[in-house]
Amino acid sequence: MKVLLTVLILILIALQYRLWFGDGSIQEVWRLNQESKQAKAEMLRLRGRNEALEAEVADLKSGLDAIEERARSELGMIDADEEFYQFVRERGAQTSVKTLELQAPEPEDGRLLIDRSGAPIDRSGAPGVSEIPSETQ
Repeated sequence: MKVLLTVLILILIALQYRLWFGDGSIQEVWRLNQESKQAKAEMLRLRGRNEALEAEVADLKSGLDAIEERARSELGMIDADEEFYQFVRERGAQTSVKTLELQAPEPEDGRLLIDRSGAPIDRSGAPGVSEIPSETQ
């Protein structure tokens, strides 16, 4: 009887070992489920990316608006009637900034106009343009 009980316990231990650590074990099933979830998430992300690319291809085939938008954003192209302004700041250097101030006409009834904006006023040279030194941060 003791021999039979010992054999049954050994068989139970062997089966438990296979259940927890062998081929097809609970750990392996859990790992495969995790990989499956990750693969599904990646597939959904790629499916969305493919849909966006398909829409972009259809847009590029259908009209010139998408081509013009791409040329502007990626290649920096502009129309013939447009002007391109590029602002470049040098680190640590002082630059001068030109500002344009609109000059209001003097009232004819003798009243004075008061500028409350705090902007500097250049009364010397070109009308409406003043040069202000500024530091680049």
